[in-house]
Amino acid sequence: MESNISYYFPANPPYFLFMVSLIAGLACGKAFESSLRQLAQEWSQSRSSRTLLNLKGLAVKLPYAGITICIGVFLSSGLEIFGFPPDLAYRVAIPLTIGSSYFVWRQLGKLLVELERGGSAAMDLDIYEEIENYQEKRK
Repeated sequence: MESNISYYFPANPPYFLFMVSLIAGLACGKAFESSLRQLAQEWSQSRSSRTLLNLKGLAVKLPYAGITICIGVFLSSGLEIFGFPPDLAYRVAIPLTIGSSYFVWRQLGKLLVELERGGSAAMDLDIYEEIENYQEKRK
């Protein structure tokens, strides 16, 4: 019995593009990390809100844009490797990438505002464990 369903078989899956985007994304991530570390060190020494405003500068935005682009290409290449046609792969990858990068950027901004308001104690996540231990002792 013959099927009337047509399948898409890529002649040359984009393995090279997949690997290049992964490596470039990791390089951009390292640059972004070092920019954020430098920004946090400058802020901890001066405690100036002006330092955190540098988050809107090119030194932080450029690596983040590189990460975003590389994630989009990586995701679409991965979808193509698994058999998606290129146009569909990019139609899926681009909204996912833009949405994810927007929410991560927004969360980073909120985290830095919280850091500015309360210092590094504002990001103390061990406090939740201490609260649980305290509640268990009270029982």
